Amino acid sequence: MFVRVSAKSFLLGAVSAVALMSAAHAADMVQPVAASGFNWSGAYIGIGGGFGATVHKVSVAPFVDFNGIGGNGVFGELTAGYDYMVNERFLLGGFIDANYGNIGPSLSAFGLDANLQNVYGFDVGVRAGYLLNPNTLGYVLGGYSWQHFKLDASSIGFDYTENRGGYVLGVGMETVLRGNWTLKTEYRYADYGDKSVLDFGGGSLNVEPSTHTFHIAANYRFGAQNGGGAALEAPVYNWTGFYAGGALGAGTMVHDLSVAGGFIDLNGIGGEGVFGEASVGYDHDFGNWVAGVQLDARYSGIQSKLDIFGGTIKGDADYGFDALARVGAKVNDSTLAYVIGGYSWQHFNLHASPPSGPSTDIYDWGSSGFSVGGGLETAVSSNVTVGLEYRYSQYQKQDFGSGGFLEDTPSFQTVRVGAKYKFN
Repeated sequence: MFVRVSAKSFLLGAVSAVALMSAAHAADMVQPVAASGFNWSGAYIGIGGGFGATVHKVSVAPFVDFNGIGGNGVFGELTAGYDYMVNERFLLGGFIDANYGNIGPSLSAFGLDANLQNVYGFDVGVRAGYLLNPNTLGYVLGGYSWQHFKLDASSIGFDYTENRGGYVLGVGMETVLRGNWTLKTEYRYADYGDKSVLDFGGGSLNVEPSTHTFHIAANYRFGAQNGGGAALEAPVYNWTGFYAGGALGAGTMVHDLSVAGGFIDLNGIGGEGVFGEASVGYDHDFGNWVAGVQLDARYSGIQSKLDIFGGTIKGDADYGFDALARVGAKVNDSTLAYVIGGYSWQHFNLHASPPSGPSTDIYDWGSSGFSVGGGLETAVSSNVTVGLEYRYSQYQKQDFGSGGFLEDTPSFQTVRVGAKYKFN
């Protein structure tokens, strides 16, 4: 059985590969950055984009609570900010970003086409960073997020828009490319609050949107080559060797449901959560380029959940593994920018709990698929690296024993922060 690759799936994978490989290739011919040459303090501007998913938690208290309705998409972004080095390792800064995109679920049914999208918005916040080595910064961020949502059902003459404010939290890595330019990869989670969108006698329909986004951007830092950078020693690291590692991550799944041979197509049913992952692999250093293979195993808490009249129905993506290959370019002395892809397998479990009584399995299956993505990995010692990585995964269409009446094609967007220990 072959994996169905939709146009959106192909776009997500292709753009991820092209964006990161282009940045890495451009940096391939760059001379190493001097340990004390780059000054992280100062103003910067940047341009980028990324991939993401939204999950809408829908509730009618106290009867129904559904997390949720979800969909994938892409976005573009402009950014500006200012950083200040508190000492030779620690950084504090502020930023403001503006984004425009098409992240969100869609429905096609009996001539009705509807899309609920995060159209445009902005984030403003602060970040605190730590220089992992002279060329690469790791950081956390937090602040305020504002988003314009639009429900477009023009096929029946209906449109609805709403503006929401909420909070955003994230983690990222930024590394020196050449001159005043840096490359940034970043994960953000934003929550826009639980708010009524429709009131009726004795109750209301509430919607709580949340987003998971992965950002790739190039920043231009004014005055970065004017001196004053930290006099840190870059670790000596040879990428050739076997390694073992672990990671923690977060992400979303979206189930694209097709009913009755395509008469109804809901993309889709969303879920979100966190996961842990262990990996082993081997890399070979070819000079300016690095190639390798790895095997990952994970246990996940990513799920969709429906609470209805005291009972609960859950759709879990509980465990799985990946067999992947990657290729990357050394963007500076200590840091690798890479793309990754290969085979993925995931176990799914749909089960229900009545108001009183044990949980009962409804449907249980495993599915093969593929993953593509990319990330940054940087050395912190002669044997240890840390990294931030994004993956898009899509799995085979599953027929729920109904002869094609109800089919499901699940996809994932995940980000992991991890560390690896190289043995030789």
